Amino acid sequence: MYPERVQDHAPKILTQMQRDFYFENGYVMLESVVPMETIERLRALTDAMVDRSRSVVTSDAIFDLEPAHNADTPRLRRLSSPVAQDPLYWEFASESVIADIAADLVGPNVKFHHSKLNFKWAEGGEEVKWHQDIQSWAHTNYSPLTIGTYLYDVGPEQGPLGVIPGSHKGPLFSQYNDKDQWTGDITDRDLETVALDTAEYLMGPAGSVTVHNCCTIHGSKPNLSDRGRPLLLNVYSAADAFTYMPNPLNTEFAGAIVRGNAVREAFIDPRPCVMSPDWSKGYTSLFALQQKEEWGEDQMDRVERQHRETVSG
Repeated sequence: MYPERVQDHAPKILTQMQRDFYFENGYVMLESVVPMETIERLRALTDAMVDRSRSVVTSDAIFDLEPAHNADTPRLRRLSSPVAQDPLYWEFASESVIADIAADLVGPNVKFHHSKLNFKWAEGGEEVKWHQDIQSWAHTNYSPLTIGTYLYDVGPEQGPLGVIPGSHKGPLFSQYNDKDQWTGDITDRDLETVALDTAEYLMGPAGSVTVHNCCTIHGSKPNLSDRGRPLLLNVYSAADAFTYMPNPLNTEFAGAIVRGNAVREAFIDPRPCVMSPDWSKGYTSLFALQQKEEWGEDQMDRVERQHRETVSG
């Protein structure tokens, strides 16, 4: 993040104190920002997507399923690229207050990258291990951020998003294991150097918004409550951040300018980053990687086919 490139532009949604907090800590929590009317529309649509998943047997490029998922009792980990599944998700990502929040933090010219909806299902929704985002979708600079919207009230027992304050200023860790396999999380050895005891867990009522920088270490605990914790995530960057690697959740909307104007010159930050594998044939699942699940050949063929269809619109 680059406060010196942003501060000349007055914020529209955030206070200056909130913006300074983000630059200093690598995250910010905004309570009750999204109107309840919008939240209720997103809830209804998301319920419909869950119903659609009942006919799906194994995880694919759209539905990431828990092993116990079935038609009678669906259990989703993630809806991938919701913006490609229904126009309302794209309307929210491109026209709502969250795109204005992105502009307050990356500057007036804002580019959309991808979206996902993590469910954290009730009574056992899996943990997400500590990781940084930018290694999964490296850019020419470190302006990218993720804005999460809680669709329901979230308390401590539901596995809220956790962040390590100030970690965006520290090392960018490799997310490969000792066998040079991509795992999507920071190794236990590297975590020994991280101040995990300073973790802050971001909770709030429905319509609250979490924001974290692409370099901020974050994760979440399992959901042991009897209530789900759907978190709708949209990723943005400054318009002068260009991708080095294929987008793992690519859609026809990737690269769309949602605020301001497109630019032709890339702003390049020389700080090195250990990049992910090539996702050009489609992405499996962060959850599957962290849980060490094996996806079969037929499953991967379906993911590749769905990936092509999603990109072509």
